[in-house]
Formats: sequence, structure tokens, C-alpha cells
Amino acid sequence: MDDLLVIGGGMAGLSAALVARRAGLQVTLLEQAEAFSEVGAGIQLGPNAVRVLHDWGLLPELRAVAAFPERLSVRDARSGGQLGGLTLGAAMQQRYGQPYATIHRADLHQILLRQLQGSSQVDCRLRQRLHAFEQDDAGVRLRTEDGSRYQAGALLGCDGLWSRVRGQLLADGAPVFSGDLAYRGLVPMAELPPELRRNQVTAWLAPGLHAVHYPVRAGTAMNVIVVVEGPIPPDPESWDQAAQAPQLRRALGPVHGDLDRLLQAVPDWRLWPLNARAPMRGPQEHAQGRVALLGDAAHPTRPYLAQGAAMALEDAWTLGQLLAQPGWRKGPAAQDIAWPGLLQALAQTRWRRNAWIQQRSRRNGQIFHAAGPLRWGRNLAMAALGEGLLDLPRLYQGPPAPN
Repeated sequence: MDDLLVIGGGMAGLSAALVARRAGLQVTLLEQAEAFSEVGAGIQLGPNAVRVLHDWGLLPELRAVAAFPERLSVRDARSGGQLGGLTLGAAMQQRYGQPYATIHRADLHQILLRQLQGSSQVDCRLRQRLHAFEQDDAGVRLRTEDGSRYQAGALLGCDGLWSRVRGQLLADGAPVFSGDLAYRGLVPMAELPPELRRNQVTAWLAPGLHAVHYPVRAGTAMNVIVVVEGPIPPDPESWDQAAQAPQLRRALGPVHGDLDRLLQAVPDWRLWPLNARAPMRGPQEHAQGRVALLGDAAHPTRPYLAQGAAMALEDAWTLGQLLAQPGWRKGPAAQDIAWPGLLQALAQTRWRRNAWIQQRSRRNGQIFHAAGPLRWGRNLAMAALGEGLLDLPRLYQGPPAPN
């Protein structure tokens, strides 16, 4: 019997398998897809997420493929006026001990996957879709749709927003469409006008929409995301659908020239319907018995705080910290790990922070898309409070260590 079963080969699953391997555990990771892959989208990694990668010894790999923006700039999407900003770069490194990075999802996914490839402790299996699982005092047993059977001391559901592990563990229904659609694209930096090739994160705000762009691929490409309000698409579960530029332009309306030139340079748009769940309400939504949920399976986070991937990394980092504590392991066998207590400690450490991130992300979306008096108040606050409004010590000083 293995020590641990991990369902899902995304950021959360690979990270969980990585810390389990480093703790000396035998892990089987099951992924339903035909191959390990990630969609063509960028993500932002605050100092809290970079700190996790540093602790795992992966900072050299990160530096080889990521970009490290010098500034966050917030502008009005209609007029182009400057609304606010935050100095990143060396200032962020000095404040928090780690930099602010932007990276292509596939590049981070490959960094994590390479840590597992060739390991005798991690058995990665593709085309394995969970059918059902059961747990008791002896461990966890599961069956996949092709009839394969597995057992281990514990099970981690890292299978994303539409998690099958969550569906059986919590039985709390499906995610709900938020009313927002995200259009994503990638532009080679060399194809942009020089004035648009800035090494910064730029956010554009307007009533009912916002856009964000930043460099990825070591500064050789610009990742672009535009979020607008719109109807639910035919396939709400797919987060990588073909999209047409005219659809986006109709939803956007007129925008400032700088943003307009950038959007025109995007060769291919992909559509991502933003589905959501309510913020976590307690540790029972993270773990019950020998089964725990990590990443989007536990706490799907809207993209308005750019912390979804970071929270998956933090979940796995916390698991690794707990596995390093000698009190949870009484011997060399899988049954010698006190999994229910360890996973409950994970849940108690993580759920409040994850709930706060979910709440803050949802509120950010309302602020980004504000109209009328709320928009006026937002702009006034950004002008009056300056960088203090955009800097988030509570977030960037994380992750919190378990007790």
C-alpha cells in the first residue's frame, strides 16, 4: 500500500507529490488527461509564492523562465489616466525577501513536473479518471473509471474546480458561473511597439471590465487577459475555449489607444468562463479523515487578486512542513502516519487564509469593475493612499507556518 494517493496533475497535485516525495513517501499520482500539460496562460507569483519555490530549491529554475516586473501600474481603460501604482522589483525584494514574478503556467508546471520525473517514489499515471473512493481506519481505497483500483494511507484531491473528490467528500453541488468571461492571449514581445514592451504589470479598469498584461517567458512574450461581463458559454466547464476578437471588442467598447494597440496585436484569443464557489466556511471543507482537498478543489479563487496558483503552492508547502514534523510518523509503513490528525492540522492552518483570499479576490473584482459613485470613490482612494492601498503585507509575508 502506498503512503499517498494524489488525484490531479496540475499545480496543486504536482506540488503535493513533490513535498511527499521529499518526505520519503511513496506516492501514486493519477491524472485523467492524455498527457501532463497546462494551458497557454500567464500567472503572477507574489513574494509569498516565490518564497515557497525558494524553500523547495527551485528559484534558479524560476529565474530562467520567469519575468520580474519593476512596477504595477493601474490605469483607466477609457482615458488612459494613471489611477495608482506599486513599485515591485528590488523594492519588493527588500520588503519581503523575495521578488514578484510573472510566468507562463506551462513553464511553472514543467518546473514542478521535472522534480518528479524519474523518481522511484512517485508513480504518475495518465488516463485515470476517478470513479469513487472510500475511507476507513485502515486507509483509502479508490477505483477509476477503467476499473483500476488503488489504495493508500491518505488521498489528496487536487483535481481542480470541478473536483470529483470534492463531489464525493462534500457533496456540495457544482460551481456557479460568476457572470464574467476572461479572454486570454499571448503576444511575442518583438511584435509589440516599443512603448508597449514595458517590464511591468499593467491593469486597466473600466465599468464592468478590466484588462491586465505582463511579461512572461523571460520577457520574450506579453500575457494579456481581459475580463468582461457576459452570458454563460455552451461549455461552462472548459477553461480553454476558442474565442473571436470581434466578440471581445463588442464587449469592451472603446478603450485607450495603448490598450487598443495591444489587443490588436494578440493573434489568438482563448475564452475562460469564470465559475466560482462561496468562500470556505471551515476546516471541514479542506479535510475529513484521510482525505483532503488542495488548490482549486478546496478553494477556487477568482483571478482578481492573482493568487490562485500561489494558494495551491502554499497548501502543498504546508503539507510539506507538517510531514517534516516527527510527531506525525510512528514508523516506516504507510499505516504508521497519523493521517487524520496531520490533514486536520493542514486544514486548520490553511482554511482561514484561503477563505480570506477568496473573499478579497471577489471584492477586488467588484472594485475593478465599479461604476458610478463606487468608481469615483475607488479612484479617490487610490490617489489619496498611493502604494499603501496596493501593497498587501498580510498576503506577501506568507505562507503562515503550521503550529
